[in-house]
Amino acid sequence: MTPRLKNYLEKWRKEVDRALDRFLPSEKAFPQVIHKAMRYSLFAGGKRLRPVLVVAGAEICGLPGRKVLPTACAMELIHTYSLVHDDLPAMDDDDLRRGRPTSHKVFGEGMAILSGDSLLTYAFDLVAKNAKMVGSQAELADVVHVIAQGAGCEGMVGGQVVDLEMDGGRWMKLSKPKQKEILDTIHEKKTSALIECSLTAGAHLAGARAPQVKALKQYGRKIGLAFQIADDVLDIVGDKKLLGKKGSDAQNKKLTYPALYGIDSSRKRAKRLVEDAKKAVRPFGKRSALLSDLADYIIERTY
Repeated sequence: MTPRLKNYLEKWRKEVDRALDRFLPSEKAFPQVIHKAMRYSLFAGGKRLRPVLVVAGAEICGLPGRKVLPTACAMELIHTYSLVHDDLPAMDDDDLRRGRPTSHKVFGEGMAILSGDSLLTYAFDLVAKNAKMVGSQAELADVVHVIAQGAGCEGMVGGQVVDLEMDGGRWMKLSKPKQKEILDTIHEKKTSALIECSLTAGAHLAGARAPQVKALKQYGRKIGLAFQIADDVLDIVGDKKLLGKKGSDAQNKKLTYPALYGIDSSRKRAKRLVEDAKKAVRPFGKRSALLSDLADYIIERTY
């Protein structure tokens, strides 16, 4: 990781954490248990990648990052809700998330579901407040549209649906071409969609032009795919303590890039995606340097 990127990530991670603490209801607010559950999952650690991408998307289009902090926090709420629900027994049935017991292990399944619901709905409250800050209802419409598409049945949820349908090794019964098609669909929707809309939400709040939004969308899709491939590889070769989890995709017979292509080919695919991502933002000139650094980091990280 370059010093420039390290400083940027650290700066905005702290800014986002402070803002999340400020925006969210206190644990003492009634009903206390739901606010405790929301905060438990939200402040369990994490890279805050999606909020940073909202900030980066705004800044590369000329709007100071602090002006999009509510939307940046909204994306982290949506991401966290998806993890809480993903960990449930009916989904991936995970006991650990980032080295701590998952929400349903601490608060019970019902409260975990409700905390995820609360995080998701509260996210749109923050987006509405952000639009008032920048002063344009047209921008609010664009931002709500891209986030709803990225997070909903056409995006992240749709990817989770297909992933769930392939559970237990059901994908193994399909032809090779179909396996590859479904794998790409899962990656594009489940991971790429939320990363993509984080960037474009920031761009829309900055009043970006259509070519700028298109470039960031292409960049987001490429790094999103690379991010998920890197995750799949780390699930095999990474340190479980650093990853904060116990099980593995292989044990659960999950459809992943290494399962279909092997580790070396998966890494090569991720590298090609990163190069394509960097090409997509070259029209921004010198302002694209940080996003280029970030693209490289996506496949160099160890957790």
